[in-house]
Amino acid sequence: MPDTPPSLDPVQLGTYFDLIEVTSLLRHAVEQQLRQAGDLSYVQFQLLARLGDAPAGSHRMTDLADGVVYSRSGLTYQAGLLEKAGLVVRSTSPDDERSVTVTITDAGRARLAQVLPGHVEVVSSLLFEPLSRTDVETLAGLLAPVRDHMRSAPPRSAAPRRRRQG
Repeated sequence: MPDTPPSLDPVQLGTYFDLIEVTSLLRHAVEQQLRQAGDLSYVQFQLLARLGDAPAGSHRMTDLADGVVYSRSGLTYQAGLLEKAGLVVRSTSPDDERSVTVTITDAGRARLAQVLPGHVEVVSSLLFEPLSRTDVETLAGLLAPVRDHMRSAPPRSAAPRRRRQG
């Protein structure tokens, strides 16, 4: 007799579907705002925001891919679009010539400043407005260990590459 496959109880299933729906609705609204305010995709905004927060305004591409949980090839494409727009520059990493470093430009910082107020407004009104401060603190306390658990196994973008035989 085969083992019973794992299942979710009704509360777990409902919570899962609620989380997915909330995430989808919020992401859709954020993406619309970013496109309208600054002609940026959500991933492009994430890249600019991470670079803007970095002390030197730079990160290695692999670190960015891990941070935004995006494929290396997809990130390379997005960084290329941002570079064509003059919002970032890419260069060989000073620490490792096999790595590429991405650095935000002044134009990138200006674009980030352009979209940020609307971004904060969308997130505040959709996600935080219906919650009390205590609810927000509780939600943060619930999500942090889940995020940490999921990050304990690195995303594919951060996993070591297999060496080719041959």
